[in-house]
Amino acid sequence: MAIDHARINQLLQKLRSHPYCVYPVETPHTGYLQEILVAEDQEVRPGEGLFVLERERNPKTIRARVSGRVRHLREELRGRFLEAGEKVLEIWHPLSREEAVAEVLRETLSLVRAPETARYLLPPEMEARLRKEGRPLVRPGEELLIMTFMKRETPIRHEGPPMVIFKVFFSPHEVVPAGEPLLGLCAPEEVPYLERVIARIEEEWPES
Repeated sequence: MAIDHARINQLLQKLRSHPYCVYPVETPHTGYLQEILVAEDQEVRPGEGLFVLERERNPKTIRARVSGRVRHLREELRGRFLEAGEKVLEIWHPLSREEAVAEVLRETLSLVRAPETARYLLPPEMEARLRKEGRPLVRPGEELLIMTFMKRETPIRHEGPPMVIFKVFFSPHEVVPAGEPLLGLCAPEEVPYLERVIARIEEEWPES
């Protein structure tokens, strides 16, 4: 897949005008919204209580997973019975330089996504090549990853033309939800352009 330069420029412009990642916070299950613990525009940190949801007389505090500012808080839901998946508020997380780079690369690279919610790791040979070469070239059929699930290891192999591993999006052995990116690949000739894009973001992005 060829890189769309115009699309990257549009994405950079969008990130400059709205340098946030928006995390909707929804009810994990049905219940009464007993109490709201935050206010509109309040700064929150990971682990901070956002609201209390009561089900069968068991109150559960729903906590922030990221830092950021509370937006679009739905005060009118207080005291009401809510279905699972009801959005109560959003957290606008200001993107760091590293997060801005990752956001652009997610939208630009050919992604290898997690086929299942499981733990993933790099094969020893690939880990060694990443350390030595930085951005190794992989060929069709080559082993990219190992998925570990229920004490079973399944290799994930490269499909398609020879490509470069440009970005690793996960930490080895962590549980990655299905559909989340694991690796970002690109054609070898696209590497210099992407490196210039990263340098541009790092130069223009405000200090985090």
